[in-house]
Amino acid sequence: MPRTRRTARTARALAASAAAAVLLALTTGPASARTTATTDATADAPLPERMADTGGGSQLLTAEAPGTGSTTGRLTWWDRRGGRWVAAGSAPARFGAGGLTDGATRVQGTSTTPTGVYGLRYAFGTAPAPEGTRYGYRPVTEESWWCQDNGSSRYNRWVEPLPADCRPTEAERLAEYPTQYSLALVIGYNYDRPVRGRGAGIFLHVDGAGATAGCVSVPAEAMRAVLEWAEPARAPHIAIGTADGPTALTAVTRRSAVNR
Repeated sequence: MPRTRRTARTARALAASAAAAVLLALTTGPASARTTATTDATADAPLPERMADTGGGSQLLTAEAPGTGSTTGRLTWWDRRGGRWVAAGSAPARFGAGGLTDGATRVQGTSTTPTGVYGLRYAFGTAPAPEGTRYGYRPVTEESWWCQDNGSSRYNRWVEPLPADCRPTEAERLAEYPTQYSLALVIGYNYDRPVRGRGAGIFLHVDGAGATAGCVSVPAEAMRAVLEWAEPARAPHIAIGTADGPTALTAVTRRSAVNR
């Protein structure tokens, strides 16, 4: 074979080998580079995709505060579409005057909002249900109370009228809060098998004048939008937590019966 052909062939082989080496370096390069790329991709993923637990449904609300001492943050509602979580809406949120605390160890009367992942039981309000509301909706009457008496058989339940074993001083008369409870959703915190002293009456409701006594609150238009959006058949949950630390939304789970 003439020398010129052999030289060209060798040059092409060397170029192909160099290209393969570059490709190998890019795909299997230093572990630090691969880790950085993975971390960046994870950080860019929607919040629910970075969470340890979303409740298993295809709808989710996230209520996130900057830290455990915060009384304000943000509520976002999400849909699972085509295998991805997509934000459907967002609004400023308020939390308990005492900040946020782990729902599994919360103490009643501390005005703290429990972190964790919880189901949404039913809706209620002093106002009519927004058109399109699919959750069961209970209208508030003058006889509607939420029992928070640890000695009552109806602890952490809607009662109407107030039973004899639930003291009025240890219950909340819902009609006395026509603004906050104009529209609300019952958060399933400490609900299935209530633990006495852990807390009762944790809701997602309309904003009042300031921080809550442990609930999550949002502007009225946001509460209306959430009720029009939520579909019980899609098993929506609410995840409450902070931006980082042990109570971060990316860490909270339904660890016990208290957290359901």
